[in-house]
Amino acid sequence: MMARALAASLAMDFKRIQFTPDLLPSDVTGVSIYNQKTGEFVFKQGPVFTNILLADEINRATPRTQSAMLECMGEYQVTADGVTYALPDVFMVIATQNPIDLQGTYPLPEAQLDRFFMRIPMDYPSPEEEIQVMTMQAKEHPIDHLQPVLSRHDVIEMIAAVKNVHVDHSVMRYIAEIVGATRRHEDLRSVPRRADRWL
Repeated sequence: MMARALAASLAMDFKRIQFTPDLLPSDVTGVSIYNQKTGEFVFKQGPVFTNILLADEINRATPRTQSAMLECMGEYQVTADGVTYALPDVFMVIATQNPIDLQGTYPLPEAQLDRFFMRIPMDYPSPEEEIQVMTMQAKEHPIDHLQPVLSRHDVIEMIAAVKNVHVDHSVMRYIAEIVGATRRHEDLRSVPRRADRWL
């Protein structure tokens, strides 16, 4: 609902992928199909070609299928059969995952977790909140009447405006020092450098 509501509020395209163990990478990114009339292969875009993508239960898919999302989230493009296809100018992935202690789940690698901006643990609602949900949906769902508050053009303009924000060198230095301190602090889990992971 959150992903659908965000897409509706921004007048964006929305697609959902149900991640399952039998899902293939091409089911996410797309596949080349042979056209008998023209005698050529034509690329059929997968559901990743959208503005807001819901990757539902992402950790139920195999690591191979999960890795199909890496290029999409990191470079906003899909490469298939040696050809690169650009994703829409506004692209965002919202993912849900099952608890990692459940059978049949595959933990997301850190390279993929790095591409998400935030992680929000969700617990069960309180009884009062559950009653409120039932009351709001007694006759119809509130999302059916959700109206856009911004257009796609507005969002693109805001993305461009961020690139023009001046950040002083002293602020950059402060950010770098904070990041460096989190890597060395004894109360934080130590993560090896990326180069060391390939040894």
